Amino acid sequence: MEEERNAVSVYYNSLYRHGVDGKRRVQIPAKWRPSSPDVEFTLIVWPKSAHGPCLRVLPPEQMAKLMQDINEMGNDDPNKVVLKRFIGSESTQVALDKAGRICLPEAMAKLAGIKKHAVLVGLLDRFEIWSPDRYEEIRGEDQVMAGTAFSLME
Repeated sequence: MEEERNAVSVYYNSLYRHGVDGKRRVQIPAKWRPSSPDVEFTLIVWPKSAHGPCLRVLPPEQMAKLMQDINEMGNDDPNKVVLKRFIGSESTQVALDKAGRICLPEAMAKLAGIKKHAVLVGLLDRFEIWSPDRYEEIRGEDQVMAGTAFSLME
């Protein structure tokens, strides 16, 4: 109980542009890093873009929620096994090194189009890693849809 009160919520907000080194390591912003060094993020190749996939990064509590949501789907729902198979095969756990970087697996970086530069985009409870070109395309679409999306919050 005491530990829960002392825990600080991490909000993944803002946008960061970072270089990707020759070993495919990318810096995670200091305010996005977990306080415990043994925490691992889940990287998922996220296909929901007409411009190509990005890498979605989930902290442990969001990965647990995703698994719970999938497990609550009916066993007769064909999407359940598709999601489990896709997420199971297109994800991996990554830990931060002492310099606050994560290493993007080669196949994942290639699918996401990430080479020498990456854009880290906060999604409040998780974040995404985009190739700069793909992000600029999706950002244009987001700006077109923002008015409608915000009107749903009123």
